[in-house]
Amino acid sequence: MQMTTDLHIARAAVKRPIAQIAAKLGLNDHQILPYGHDKAKITHDAIHALEGRPQGKLILVTAINPTPAGEGKTTTTVGLGDALNRIGKRATICIREASLGPNFGMKGGAAGGGYAQIVPMEDMNLHFTGDFHAITSAHNLLAAMIDNHVYWGNARRIDTRRITWRRVVDMNDRALRDTVVGLGGPMNGYSRQTGFDITVASEVMAILCLARDLEDLQDRLGRIVVAYDDDRKPVTAADLKADGAMTVLLKDALQPNLVQTLENNPALVHGGPFANIAHGCNSVIATKAALRMSDYVVTEAGFGADLGAEKFMNIKCRLAGLSPSAVVLVATVRALKMNGGVAKADLGSEDVGAVTRGCANLGRHIDNLRSFGVPVVVALNHFAGDSQAEIAAMQDYCAARGVNAIVARHWAEGGAGAEDLANAVVEMIDQGASGFTPLYPDDMPLWDKVQTICTRIHHADHAEAAPGVLEQLQAWQDAGHGHMPICIAKTQYSFSTDPELRGAPEGHIIPVREVRLNAGAGFIVAICGQVMTMPGLPRHPAAEVIGLDPEGQVEGLF
Repeated sequence: MQMTTDLHIARAAVKRPIAQIAAKLGLNDHQILPYGHDKAKITHDAIHALEGRPQGKLILVTAINPTPAGEGKTTTTVGLGDALNRIGKRATICIREASLGPNFGMKGGAAGGGYAQIVPMEDMNLHFTGDFHAITSAHNLLAAMIDNHVYWGNARRIDTRRITWRRVVDMNDRALRDTVVGLGGPMNGYSRQTGFDITVASEVMAILCLARDLEDLQDRLGRIVVAYDDDRKPVTAADLKADGAMTVLLKDALQPNLVQTLENNPALVHGGPFANIAHGCNSVIATKAALRMSDYVVTEAGFGADLGAEKFMNIKCRLAGLSPSAVVLVATVRALKMNGGVAKADLGSEDVGAVTRGCANLGRHIDNLRSFGVPVVVALNHFAGDSQAEIAAMQDYCAARGVNAIVARHWAEGGAGAEDLANAVVEMIDQGASGFTPLYPDDMPLWDKVQTICTRIHHADHAEAAPGVLEQLQAWQDAGHGHMPICIAKTQYSFSTDPELRGAPEGHIIPVREVRLNAGAGFIVAICGQVMTMPGLPRHPAAEVIGLDPEGQVEGLF
């Protein structure tokens, strides 16, 4: 009997030694650092040796707004990468690492699904090669050095009311959102209010994902603004002499992780910022390395295209000098029906009308992506219950907008099920239609950038600033940060800040309640609506069903 669960498929994988996967990329044994038999890091020397090589074509995979019905963005990324290799192209996949927060919270594993997976699944979804632990340690070392500096005399005259650097942990824990540290008397330092964010929201995570090399990493870490002094002048990590030690902690973490798909094709899994609260893309160093070792690189950006793809274009590509050749927009019949008003319990019944209504969400994303000048193809991630009439309705909608919609069956068939998609993407790239342009220029005022994203991408009537936001943005602009792009942090479930408002709402207002300067990463975060930088666990977290089976194998991650 054919095994059909994601977990069973992953366990049955016939993995090749990681040195053989490295050889596909032209890397020898001295250019990788193995972590066991099936994963490795690509060394700094190997990355440096790639400089000057011609680059392949960059393909972004994104999706409509996520729903409980599932879209399968990572699954499609893997399936497309395998399919490109099947049709004779040298393709590498680049995705992010999984955070323990959603793994033990709502989401479960993040390595694809069905016969379009990256392995080793359990390792990737747990501690992997320790990158997240290194980021957490580097971030919290800086936090400790701030409090220590104040404890030992505060030579930098830090105003303890204006310390902006919080602590992080890679777990959903709402009780840590707001905390008080330093209780217990003078020996424990001074008391002050602070809090925790999840590690994937850390500026250190963003810096690791945007750094070009170790030198650039330390330079960016040194520019982190952690507090303001009594004269309201910024105090940086370099001022506290923390940047060197932080770089040491991150030295190995900056090296991209190499693993493989079920079909033994190379995949670089590196970095993991969330797209709802951070910039949501894998590392620049991994993407650029893959581009120099492959004809095609398939990468993904987190959550829906209004968050992940927008930040990929406006932040990652802008800061790294990248230019995508094509975009694959993933949708499912089930998710379109939910956007069309169908409850999750009723998705099994055919409803062509709901698919048509739900296509408004798909169409909005198509239009948004085209505004960047990059050609788009829609991948319909196939589910067994999809009817031909529902599929036809979705394809007709796309055809009317001049977009090709390809049914992809990679979950059930692996790369073979996505060959039509791969051929369509290659044909689209070969036509040379990409003329990538970011949404706004560097010199646009910061608040105008916020308004531009909210009105042109999220189709709001306008963004509304909480008291103090405009003044803070103006102060940063006056301080020389006005060239930075904006990272909108908001719910991933809707174009609005109301997670229940599906489809393609317009005319709403996006409230910006707070802004944060990521001077080292090189962008400014605008926190909108009720989104949290430290998520909480649901009523019944995934952790309740994760454990070991009688053979000692992990179960419950899928």
